[in-house]
Amino acid sequence: MQRIAVLTSGGDAPGMNAAIRAVVRAGRDRGLETFGIRHGFKGLVRGATTPLGTRDVSGIIQLGGTFLGSARCPEFTTEEGRRQALGYLSKQRIDALVVIGGNGSQQGAFELSRLGFPVVGIASTIDNDLCGADITLGVDTALNIALEAIDRLKVTASSHRRGLVVEVMGRDCGYLALITGITGGAEAVIIPECEIEPERVAEVFQEAYQKGKKHALAVVAEGAKCNAEALIRHFREDAGLNWEIRATILGHVQRGGAPTAFDRLLGTRMGVAAIDSLLENEAGCLVGLIGGAITRTPLSEVVGRQKPLDLSLLDLAGVLSA
Repeated sequence: MQRIAVLTSGGDAPGMNAAIRAVVRAGRDRGLETFGIRHGFKGLVRGATTPLGTRDVSGIIQLGGTFLGSARCPEFTTEEGRRQALGYLSKQRIDALVVIGGNGSQQGAFELSRLGFPVVGIASTIDNDLCGADITLGVDTALNIALEAIDRLKVTASSHRRGLVVEVMGRDCGYLALITGITGGAEAVIIPECEIEPERVAEVFQEAYQKGKKHALAVVAEGAKCNAEALIRHFREDAGLNWEIRATILGHVQRGGAPTAFDRLLGTRMGVAAIDSLLENEAGCLVGLIGGAITRTPLSEVVGRQKPLDLSLLDLAGVLSA
């Protein structure tokens, strides 16, 4: 093995640049030529490759997002598109690929691996819904950004005795909402895995008012049926609440922060581990953090599955909201 490439795919996550940097520098340390694929699988299909040396990845470890870029690629979902990507890799004499991303990205990595090309994935998604990792790259930063926003919002809410609805990311997985709700002191947490009706949230808010609380907070995942829009509509039209309600949708604000020390270290550890895996002829796997150690999980055990959420934490959120 002489030449390797790295790409980032899917939603960007803080810490991706740390992982790219580690792949490049660890690869160079082991005598490999390293290349970056720009714009994810789209760049792989269309041939957007650039050589990467140690100086090319200087000064990126503290940056959010991905300096290689990411993009959707409908072509890669077809057999023809994947064959085109393999043809380009062969033409560039690239021997192996590192794919940094979440479920969709690792599905793409798996498809290349099934065609016989050496691929290693790095677990990266702020949703934390990827099997093969206890916590994925970008989650810690996204949580801290959401928590900082809630802490700030609660200052004004307490001053005016208002109710807050804060919507965080999580289309199919409520991990961010659940952990943000617990650590942010929410009265209610609404997630796709365990829906509740807006009437119940209104009751919780009323109970908080009657207890003399200065504010009430509901944290909701964007993918929940009872999302921020639905809650606000119910509160304003049907609930008859004592609270004055304000809603904030954090959206992509959560993706855009500088990575925390945890995510910088995690990205670095996984980047080096990906190189080691390739050099030890253990491709077709995902590197992720499990039990405090960087482990390898076959991509066949990762794709097509969603990591279950620990719903006992939802019970904990209810206990602590009293």
